[in-house]
Amino acid sequence: MAEIPNRPRRHHSFMESGLRERSIYLLPNLFTTAALFAGFYAIVQAMNGKFEHSAVAIFIAMVMDGLDGRVARMTNTQSAFGAEYDSLSDMVSFGVAPALVMYVWALKPLGKLGWIAAFIYCAGAALRLARFNTKLDESDKRYFQGLPSPAAAALLAGLVWVSYENHVSGTEVFFDAVKMQWVAWSITLFAGLSMVSDLRYYSGKDINLRRSVPFVVILLIVLAFVLISYSPPEVLFAVFLGYGVSGYVLWIWGKRKKAARSQG
Repeated sequence: MAEIPNRPRRHHSFMESGLRERSIYLLPNLFTTAALFAGFYAIVQAMNGKFEHSAVAIFIAMVMDGLDGRVARMTNTQSAFGAEYDSLSDMVSFGVAPALVMYVWALKPLGKLGWIAAFIYCAGAALRLARFNTKLDESDKRYFQGLPSPAAAALLAGLVWVSYENHVSGTEVFFDAVKMQWVAWSITLFAGLSMVSDLRYYSGKDINLRRSVPFVVILLIVLAFVLISYSPPEVLFAVFLGYGVSGYVLWIWGKRKKAARSQG
């Protein structure tokens, strides 16, 4: 009886390669998911009237968003999926969430002006993210074009947090003249329009953490941690407000330098 030759097993290499192509890296996307969860949590807490929780959640989303990209680069796990997922997470955490929190907290009594301001901020965040993704390889790495969406979100969340710590509600009236709704309305429009502007904001990407620095730099870092731990809402809001204004300062400084050169 003739022996039946052993048939070689078929290797499912094409299946394995397909699975690899469709697989995603877990570690950096965990941080992105945490940022997305924090943004969604901020919306839920705003609907429940716990605005201080919403503000803190947005700041936590900022930390998670800052870690996912760095973790991906450190572990060499960058992917197109991760980049797209990060953009969608940013839209929720730094676009939709701050706009809804600000609207529920202070802008709702203003009627159409309130929700229009919230929409301008939300649309500005979407346009800012789209422009960043399409010009990622063309722009100067030292500067952002337009106010980054996490900084804009921190500006709105910082206002809510500072107001809560000082027992000021979104409907408060200062000196019988200035209503908190208009302060919130102005900050919301400022952040939304700054995101889609052509102003330059320092990115800090040229900072080399492996390079030695003077001892005074370490002292300044320690002082910054002390100030933030002493009064987180006030310090964080002041820092991001100053950062938001810095783009306009750089623009005015550049105009003056060009005028001085033309006269000289």
